[in-house]
Amino acid sequence: MTVARVIVDVPSRDTDRPFDYLIPDRLAGWVEVGSRVAVPFGPRTLQGIVTGIAEDADVAYAKLKPLEDVLDALPPLSPELVELAEWISRRWLCPLTVALQAMLPAALKGRSEKYVFPAFGAEWLEEEIVRSGGLLDALRKGKPLKLAALLKQYPNQGLSIKRWLREGKLEERQRVENQVSVKTVLTVFPQPTGELLQALEKVPARASKQRETLRYLAEHNEAIPAVKLAEAVGTTTTAIRTLEERGWVEIRPVTEDRDPYADRDFPSTTPMKLTPGQAEALTPIQSAMANGESRTFLLHGVTGSGKTEIYLQAIQRCLESGREAIVLVPEIALTPQMVERFKSRFGASVAVLHSRLSHGERYDEWRKIREGRARVAVGARSAIFAPFTKIGLIVIDEEHETSYKQEESPKYHARDVAVERARLHGAVVVLGSATPALETYDSAVYGGRDQGGEAATYIVMPDRVANRPLPRVHIVDMREELKLGNRAMFSRMLADAIRDRLAKREQMVLLLNRRGYATFVMCRSCGHTAACPHCEISLTYHRGSQNLRCHYCGYSEAEPKTCPSCESPHIRFFGTGTQKVEEALAATFPGIRVIRMDVDTTTEKGSHERWLTEFRERRADVLLGTQMVAKGLDFPYVTLVGVLAADAALRLPDFRASERTFQLLTQVAGRAGRHELPGEVVIQTYDPEHESITSVQGHDYIGFAERALVLRKQLGYPPYGRLICVTFSHESVPMLLSVGAQFASGLKGRAASLGIRHDFDAAGSSAMEVLGPVSSPIARLKDRYRFQCMVKYRGDMDASALVAETLADMGEAVKRSGVQVSVDVDPQMML
Repeated sequence: MTVARVIVDVPSRDTDRPFDYLIPDRLAGWVEVGSRVAVPFGPRTLQGIVTGIAEDADVAYAKLKPLEDVLDALPPLSPELVELAEWISRRWLCPLTVALQAMLPAALKGRSEKYVFPAFGAEWLEEEIVRSGGLLDALRKGKPLKLAALLKQYPNQGLSIKRWLREGKLEERQRVENQVSVKTVLTVFPQPTGELLQALEKVPARASKQRETLRYLAEHNEAIPAVKLAEAVGTTTTAIRTLEERGWVEIRPVTEDRDPYADRDFPSTTPMKLTPGQAEALTPIQSAMANGESRTFLLHGVTGSGKTEIYLQAIQRCLESGREAIVLVPEIALTPQMVERFKSRFGASVAVLHSRLSHGERYDEWRKIREGRARVAVGARSAIFAPFTKIGLIVIDEEHETSYKQEESPKYHARDVAVERARLHGAVVVLGSATPALETYDSAVYGGRDQGGEAATYIVMPDRVANRPLPRVHIVDMREELKLGNRAMFSRMLADAIRDRLAKREQMVLLLNRRGYATFVMCRSCGHTAACPHCEISLTYHRGSQNLRCHYCGYSEAEPKTCPSCESPHIRFFGTGTQKVEEALAATFPGIRVIRMDVDTTTEKGSHERWLTEFRERRADVLLGTQMVAKGLDFPYVTLVGVLAADAALRLPDFRASERTFQLLTQVAGRAGRHELPGEVVIQTYDPEHESITSVQGHDYIGFAERALVLRKQLGYPPYGRLICVTFSHESVPMLLSVGAQFASGLKGRAASLGIRHDFDAAGSSAMEVLGPVSSPIARLKDRYRFQCMVKYRGDMDASALVAETLADMGEAVKRSGVQVSVDVDPQMML
């Protein structure tokens, strides 16, 4: 007999192993590795993924339950993706089912539904007819009915249904159902034109709509949705059914893709003539693909150097070789402009995957890939799991972006997953950026001294296309502005530059990486600051909705008129957010047209595209926003970029704060002067001497990177060491301290038993340091206190396994305590 090894969708460490199920004969030809199946699990029916099949397995068959059903005709996951999920589970310490579920579109994350139906005959139903009302009519049909729907429709019959279930008069079954189904459209298929004309002669003159419908079909002899046909001839679908009854047409449901770009026209483009620098950069990438080598390239090109055209031509070569390509871009850079570039070059063979699509649209794009109708996937982080089987190229644009690291389990980094997936396929990875992550730069230039793994190949593109100059960057010391009496939001230089662009009818981008109106609200009488009652964070004031909001848990409260502590009316709003800048622009520059883009203005579907289209059509002078305006945008009339509060993120408790600031400023500066008109950048700061800001002025990435790497080496931070952050959360601080101390002690003991030294500063190949437990930078979130242990290590050791073993030893104690544990391997955010 044949046994399926199934990972059941229960995200718990206790069930994080395959369970054996018999494959019944009726399903024998359908079950494969990667199949989605419905299985009995205790009293429930759950979804699972087949990770292995064993013929004549050495198991006690009599004790095994059979699979209930196979949920898809084609397995949604390939054996390669199952293998990749197992690697992710080990690499980022998450249950295997969590890694597998991350690879499925939301539509296939099935839920278990309960159905009820009469157990035998209908005689007993007649006995209950007086008391059950319309419920009986529903049950008499004998079809299984959703229990939840029955209880909602007949709220007074809940006790009767429960009694009938207990007495065995009703049976209960469970099914695993998808969250979204395939969209079908009733479509009319006409007979040949000659037969329709003959039919037309038989229709009496008084049946005018039938005659008109037949005449229309004879003239347009092709399949047409029934609704569109009814609209075209001014009739109803019921009337069209009459034609079907007479055999003149056939009506049947046809699957229709929910195409998010169906109403967009993408004019075809052809490959551009490459500059010598572009051609030189593309050559080694094409050579590696031609030879079937699994290699990683760092394409380090300044903003405007033409990296996108290199991606497009590399993809073209990949497709010509019969293979497939994945392109990842940051979610905030996945603009209509970016989609248009790929759709215009590769047409219908492009599938787009990102979070702004509905579940149905995303599912249909995924199906296009799974069914071989798309050969290029363009999307954000999770598109790395696109179900291709012959991958030849993976491109990660803006590879330094933190959004490639998922902050919920599985806490994978798409860059690392791409390299592993390329290894499994013998494919090439291209990491593109004007400001590469320091770890990637170190790997490419110095061979990844302390990272392990294969080093990337370094390709540098120091010049813009057509030798266009990089924009001039001015740094304005806002301390001097205050000394001169300028308390306005805009420095004199920036204000003059804005007026100049308005006079020339050119466009501007303004960046302030803080949304809302004011960053905190404080009483000037007693010093009380409005804070979230559930998180240790101040509330942000939003003027449009006139409320205070927590950007971590979503808590909100009305704008206070008096201080809740001392009842003073002297409540003031401090700090600046994008809403306040928008107001100041209107007051300072009358008639200025501003588009504000932040989380508050782009929540509605299609809003992102609408705002950018308006700006591209020059219906606005200023594009104001948070970091979403800093990358992926290319507008020919943008000649000025202004940065307000450039040093806002420099003081965050994160060793990457200076790197992130430099990257953000360099990226937004690159929006200016990308075409014929020269660009200018004005950066306002209270710390003009900081190297993150001065390096932007000279467009000096390499100088900044080399200085930053020296400091990283002194501190043992990546790339000279690696980190694992273990966070504990609970309502009780003493409990957290106890569990955290137990973990730190256990991990140190386990490392010592393997001869791993604790002195991280001493020379040597392997070392591990356990810092903490200490309070997390944000000490309380959603009413739970947070403590963390930071594990810093280097050398040839499996630190993830040591952490996992230590936590496994503490398993029962942690479970009894109620402490929640979260492990983040190679964390990107230290908050």
